[in-house]
Amino acid sequence: MTTGTPRRRRRGIIAGLASLALASSFTALTSAAAAQPSAAAQIASPIEAASIPAADDSAHVTAITPIDARTMDLTIASPAMGASEPVRVVLPPDWGTDMGRWPVLYLLHGCCDSYVSWTRSTDIEQLGAGSDVLVVMPEAGGDGFYSNWWNGGTGGSPAWETFHLVELRQILDRGFRASSRMAVAGLSMGGYGAMKYAETGLFRAAASYSGVLDPLSNPGGVLASLYPNALWGNPVAQRDVWEANDPTYSVDRLHSVKLFVASGNGQPGPFDTSSQPNAIEVEVDAESHNFVAALDAAHVPVTTDFYGAGTHSWPYWQQELHRSFPMLMRAIGARTVTDHPAGTH
Repeated sequence: MTTGTPRRRRRGIIAGLASLALASSFTALTSAAAAQPSAAAQIASPIEAASIPAADDSAHVTAITPIDARTMDLTIASPAMGASEPVRVVLPPDWGTDMGRWPVLYLLHGCCDSYVSWTRSTDIEQLGAGSDVLVVMPEAGGDGFYSNWWNGGTGGSPAWETFHLVELRQILDRGFRASSRMAVAGLSMGGYGAMKYAETGLFRAAASYSGVLDPLSNPGGVLASLYPNALWGNPVAQRDVWEANDPTYSVDRLHSVKLFVASGNGQPGPFDTSSQPNAIEVEVDAESHNFVAALDAAHVPVTTDFYGAGTHSWPYWQQELHRSFPMLMRAIGARTVTDHPAGTH
């Protein structure tokens, strides 16, 4: 890709990748939709966009769209992105009556999807209702990879990491009483983002579900099909940039973070109707094992759930969200439910 190529592109490839996950998630999609509260419900304490303080660089909320009694979409004018980007927020049940600060859970979406995917395809609204946690689901582009793009060495937009960890974080702190007690979790591309963001020191816990956790181990894989050079440059000529953006090369930064890593082996599992293996899950499973091996070598504890048969699809990510949720909530001091036993390294 050249620097001038629009960032929402490669439509044929993206559509093909997206269909792998979405086709097998029909049950999760419909069950989650059935459980959602009516969109006609009103937020107990209406929030005006103009009342929310801006970030240091003037990023600010231009619109708030209520979805239901606790869920809303923010539109943020972002200098880092050179555009307006959406963020879905689920408020804690007592947000309107308790003026304290709230622990935060970032949920990061995968490639070829969007910020609506977690509420569309899981029961996160119902799961979060039992915890005093502010759930934040930011847009990251169909293939933004939670990075400030190299763009041939010129930098500039898209700068997803700056948008999420500087602009959005400051807006949440100033306008939504978000605390510094934060956890992050994500699937596929979002699993990559979760571990990369955890290495900044801003998060107390991180979970990856089928995450792209060692992209330098396979630069000719999924990343090559999306963009050859704009993201981090060439993996040989700009190896330093790739290493700086590969979570496996920075595991020493994770000693103080509670970690959870899960993936399937790509073979059809209990939630699959096809008998065909899934190449994407095979790839991310290998990368997840590489990441865990690096953690082990660095003596960084991690809880794993390498559950065997399973493809790159939503029913497995819903399962792993539930299995990791108690650990994530404990790490940020939120109310939680019974933990799920899994192997700890």
